[in-house]
This record gives sequence, structure tokens and C-alpha cells, in this order.
Amino acid sequence: MKRVASWFTFALLCVCGSAPLHATDWPEWRGAGRLGVVNESGLVDVFPDTGLPVAWRTPIHSGYSGPAVAAGRVFITDARRPDPRSTAVVERALAIDEETGALLWAHEWETDYAGLQLVYAIGPRATPTVDGDRVYVLGAMGNLLALAVSDGRVLWEKDYAADFNTAVPSWGMSGAPLVDGDRLICLVGGEPDAKMMAFDKYTGEEIWRALSSDWEPGYSQPIIIEAGGARQLIAWHPRDISSLNPETGEIYWEVRHIVDMGINPATAVFSDRYLFVTSQYGGARMLVLDQDSPGARVLWEGVGESDPEYGFDFNTLNSVISTPVIAGNHVYGVDGHGVLRCLDLATGRRLWETEDLIGESTNWATAFFVRYGDRYFINTDTGDLVIAELSPDGYTEISRTPLIEPTHPYVRRRQSGTAVNWSHPAYANRHIVARNDKEIVRLSLAKEP
Repeated sequence: MKRVASWFTFALLCVCGSAPLHATDWPEWRGAGRLGVVNESGLVDVFPDTGLPVAWRTPIHSGYSGPAVAAGRVFITDARRPDPRSTAVVERALAIDEETGALLWAHEWETDYAGLQLVYAIGPRATPTVDGDRVYVLGAMGNLLALAVSDGRVLWEKDYAADFNTAVPSWGMSGAPLVDGDRLICLVGGEPDAKMMAFDKYTGEEIWRALSSDWEPGYSQPIIIEAGGARQLIAWHPRDISSLNPETGEIYWEVRHIVDMGINPATAVFSDRYLFVTSQYGGARMLVLDQDSPGARVLWEGVGESDPEYGFDFNTLNSVISTPVIAGNHVYGVDGHGVLRCLDLATGRRLWETEDLIGESTNWATAFFVRYGDRYFINTDTGDLVIAELSPDGYTEISRTPLIEPTHPYVRRRQSGTAVNWSHPAYANRHIVARNDKEIVRLSLAKEP
């Protein structure tokens, strides 16, 4: 990898040393703990008729990665293609002042998107992960960098392909780094037996590696849960759902779950004793985890669209990008055709479905769910922000407002000329931060006094 030095540093705006993490920051994928929960009060009940007040807009380049917010900064990654005829790109990590939108620093590096699905080769996928005075970023081709929060200095870096013989999958590397104690746990897809790896978060030295890479790594984000008297690292990849000891990489248990074409972008969801995964081309699995020791069994399963037994009457919830939610005894989520569904947790039986959220049944539709009290903020891939209630009785839309322009053309949409926005926003300090391929914007969610 050819490196380009950090630039555009505003020394007067940078803070030396690490800044404290605010209780309402959004430091990683789906927020603190990767739970998709907004833990603050005083947010709007209904959107203003004029839309959400805009705090700032800052131009950026293209990409799918969502923002992280911590230490008074917004972190995002993007990419530009100097020559539109070439697959060579320049990826960047950016730090933006949370209050003003001013660019504090940018660090960039060169890579090449040859081998990626070209229509989706627009930029990095993984949300930055902030931990104290460091931010960890991952490029689409597997460039992992540990950067200083203060000024973007490179503390250490890895190249998955060069260092671990990773075969980058068709839609790029998307596993956001996961901090656990002194370890940085990453979906690497390396060889030998390095699908998952843990590095020393301070030095980048390898601590452990686990799981064979005879299958591609997939796109799902790892999570850590507590079940069976142990902390378990859940690594859902296109062959298995694997549970590992996050300190050692030891395998606790595995459940076979084959995902056709390796497409599993949704994150595994855990609640109480239940672990749920879903993919359009691999179907759904609801697992029950053992209470006394690490272990799991399949409670029910649904077939994927690649299965010859597939039919809409069989379909439980086959999501593509959208991560579902578990609330009480029910599962809610958007399937790969844009239909919002409610399932009985114990059986997988479909209780209701509706197209009212996205407005059409269409290919690879996406919505991002974030819980706020007894309601949900939902971002549609058409650029809307929705406040809604979800219950076994149905979907109740409370309020809706345009949030950001969808800018990425998507050829598989049934509606001609439709663009999408597939980047998960951040909810932090009574604001929402969202990006598209042209800008990143911060808007107020604060309730009027």
C-alpha cells in the first residue's frame, strides 16, 4: 500500500491527548455495544413541518460507511477516483468538529478496487471505531489503520491482503473493528485459519487467530454477548454461526448456516437467550443459547431465496442489509424486498407485513432501526427518517421527514432512476449525523422547550 501523509490539520482546533467519551456518543457501528439503542432523553416526539434544523453540512466523497461520534468529533471514511476510467482510488479517514462541521484532519491512502463489483465500488464500508485517543478505520480492500484521534497520525496499520493473504470478497471488506479490552477483534478472512483475528489495540501485534478461511469472510459485524456464564464473541460468516472466547479465540460452539454468494450484511441480534440471524440468500435462524455453559441449538429456521423450497409462504424474514430488532417475544425487520414484517419469536410465524415503511416492494430495500424508549427511529434507504411504534398488532407511523438525499444509483431497483442511501447514521448528543456520496450532515433531534 502506498501511503499519503495526513494533511489539512487545523492545529488550533485539535485537542492534545484523549477527550472523554460522552455518555450519549456513538463510538462505533450501531452505537455503544453495537446495540442500536439511543440512550438519551429530550428528543422530538414529532418532526417539525419544516424538517429537522440543520447544524451543519460538510462536503465529502462517496462511500457506504456510517459515521462514528466521540470526543467532540465525527469520524467518517470516503473515497475518490482520480481517473474515472481506472479502478485506482484514494480512500480517506476524516475527523470533523462535532459542533461546527469544520474538517480537523484527514488521512488518505491509495488502493485499487479491481475485483469489486463495479457498481458498488464507491468507497469504504466499515464504520470507524473510536476507543479513547485512537480511532480504527477499515478500507474496502482491507487496509486497517489505527489513527490518533487528535491529529490523524498513523499509530499502526495492516493490509489484510498483503499481510494475511486475504481474498477480498466481491463487495469489499466491511467488518468494523471491535474493541474488547486491550484487543482489537477483526473479520480478516486471512490464511491460515485467520477468518477472525485479534490484535493488540496499542501495537497491532497479533494475539490470536481463529476459523478456517476456506469460505469467504462475509460482511456481518462481530458482536460480543454474555450467555451461558461466559462472554461470547459471535462471528456470523457465510458457513457457520460461530461463538468464540474473545480473549483466546477458542471456539465454544458452531451452528451450520450456509449463505449463498456469501451475502450476510445484517448483524446478528441477541436478546435474553435468543440469537437471530437473517440473510436473503441463506434464510433465517433463531438460536436458543444454553444458560449454564456456552452452547446453542436451532429453535426454528427459514429458507433462503436460493433454496429450491423457497416461496413467500415459507419466508420468515430474509433481510439483505437491514439488521432486525427483537422486542419482547417478537422480531421486526425489513426483508430483501422492502416489506416490514413482524414474527413470533418462538415459532418464526409471520404475524403481519406491510409496505408502508418503504412504500414499495423492491429489490434489496433497506431500513436501519434504532430503539428510542418504546419507539423507533427508522432510516429508509430512500432518505427518510421515521418515528414509529412496532407491536404485534402492527406498524404505527408517528412522523416522517426527509433526512438526506439518496445519491447512489441502484440498477436493481424496480422503479426507474431510483437512487439509494445505504449508510447507517449516528445518533449522538441530541443530533443525528448522516452521510451520502456528496456530504455529511448534522441535524438536531432536540425537543423544543
